[in-house]
Order: sequence, then structure tokens, then C-alpha cells
Amino acid sequence: MQQPNRGGFRAQQGPAPGTIRTKKYQLDKDMFTKVALGKVWRREWWYAMIPFVLLMLPAVFSFSWWWVVAAVIVTILFIALRSAQIVGVTRVEQGNVLFEKMNYDIDSRQIIMKRNEREGMTMTWDMIEKAERSEDAFLLWLQPPTAAQLPGGWKGWIARTFQAPVFIHLPYRIFVGANDVKLMESLLRRKNLIA
Repeated sequence: MQQPNRGGFRAQQGPAPGTIRTKKYQLDKDMFTKVALGKVWRREWWYAMIPFVLLMLPAVFSFSWWWVVAAVIVTILFIALRSAQIVGVTRVEQGNVLFEKMNYDIDSRQIIMKRNEREGMTMTWDMIEKAERSEDAFLLWLQPPTAAQLPGGWKGWIARTFQAPVFIHLPYRIFVGANDVKLMESLLRRKNLIA
């Protein structure tokens, strides 16, 4: 009678119980731009007012249309540059990982973003700053870099002040069923990412 092999071979372990597995999904660059620009300009609209007010101050004391024109032009340039920075995330090589076709394995320990069965990336829950639930998707906003990860001096100040928000978009249609959407929502509540 032959004994079973008790040697070093182990079968590949499946996902942990309670793991949510999604269908493959690719984030659209235009959708990313629209959401990220909306987030930035809802939070930072007053930054555009700074150059406008500073260049309009001389016009208060000695009115000239040149000050008004300069204030408007500089403000438009600021808005264009800040918006270009957000759009630039979709164009740089480091941002390509956000726009690849992937499926997700989500459990209470981590989120595994997989290109295929052999290639993927693990993200722990402490890398997520907050989550939002819209009518058709979950948005998981990633933590911004810490002060230790940013350069020092004025470059660090610029990097902190003008960072581009990064998020993971998980539409409900990529989940296998309605129960997975409910499980995802309860997981986000347990992690205190949504109220």
C-alpha cells in the first residue's frame, strides 16, 4: 500500500473565507481625471483666489485695467497648471498601474490587485485614507505620502500643498453579486473608512 506524499509539496491555498473576488476592471483615464479634478477644486478653490486678490490690490489704490487683466490671466494660468498636474497623473509612467486591467481580492487584511494569477500588488488597509460610496461605485482614497517620504524644504512644501489625489474605483458591476457589495460595505464600516 502506497503512503500519501507528506513531503514539501502543498497545494496552492485558495482565498481566505470572506474574501471578495471581483471581475476584471480597468479604470478609465477620463473618469479618473473628472473625479480627481472635482475633488481638488472642491477643496482648493480658494488657492485660485490668492493670485487674483494679490494682483487686484494695486488696482484698489490706483485703478488700472492692466492690474485687472494681469489678475485674470495669472489666475487662469494657475488653474490651468493645477489642472494639468492632475491630468498628468494619467500620462506619467508611475501612474500606469492605476489604469491597468485588474481584478481584486479583498479581505479583512488586505486588497490584492492582480493583473493575472502570477502578477499583482498587495495593499494593506492602512494605506487607505477614506472611502466613499456613490450610487454606482466605491471610491477608496489612498493616504498621501508622509513627511518622511517627501523632499525637504520648499520642494516638500510644494509637494504637500499641491498633491494629486489617488484613488481606487470599484464599480458595483465588477462584484459577483449584491451580497459582495454588502460585504464590501460592511468591511469598510468595520475599518472605519465610511460612516
